Amino acid sequence: MDLTGAHVVVTGASRGIGRQLVDLLAARGARLALVARNGDALDKIVAEVGVDRAAAFRCDLGDARAIDGLIARIEADRGPVDVLVNNAGLDHTGAFTDMTAAEVRAVINVNLVAIAELSRQAIPGMTARRRGHIVNVSSIGGSLASAGVIVYCATKAGVNQFTAGLRAELKGTGVGTTLVEIGPVATEMMDHLREYAPSAASVRRLERAGLSPELDPAVVAGAMVHAIESGRRHVRLPRRQAPMSMLAEAPRRIGEIITLGLPNPGATRS
Repeated sequence: MDLTGAHVVVTGASRGIGRQLVDLLAARGARLALVARNGDALDKIVAEVGVDRAAAFRCDLGDARAIDGLIARIEADRGPVDVLVNNAGLDHTGAFTDMTAAEVRAVINVNLVAIAELSRQAIPGMTARRRGHIVNVSSIGGSLASAGVIVYCATKAGVNQFTAGLRAELKGTGVGTTLVEIGPVATEMMDHLREYAPSAASVRRLERAGLSPELDPAVVAGAMVHAIESGRRHVRLPRRQAPMSMLAEAPRRIGEIITLGLPNPGATRS
């Protein structure tokens, strides 16, 4: 997809990968709608990037009432959505039984329910126009569960399966999908992982095996932009962790071939 003039919605736009995406997409000439729960951070980004103040949409994606009709509100102000980047995520590190019911719901709502709901809102318009792309940000945790982040990992496994299902359902509609499966990124989440002994031990083992280099958010954002432009259906970083997610993906790919047939030569690449 040519991003020049394309309307791109980015959730979790105020920091980390989302913040890097904003700069790259703006440089490509995309029209942006930026979603985050921190209004002050959104105002700062709008000023730094030089986009219209109307591009900022303050929304807590963990609140079902707040996300109800969000895409319709964005389209009313900014026009039809061409690309939805479901980047926002919430982590919680610690023993599962120490989590409150509210904390469990918050992680599930932001990491999985919001992705499904915003996709549900955006896809009908995309399929009607036969143009669109959904990008869902997951994690190596969706394939490799770890102590201390089991609810987070469960939601990311759900994102993986959800995206595979979307890909099957959207075949032939002109709407593509990209699943972004990434390892550790140099963000606050890594600090949280190192503060809890069981998850810190897992990180150390991966680091000793050379499997867990921390990713630069700008590098991940660049790979995501390239995937949208080229129609790639997977981004897997770092590359040395890719075999783990590919092994987990294998049953889904086999099932896809059985139920949908082999991809044609012009299909988007993995």
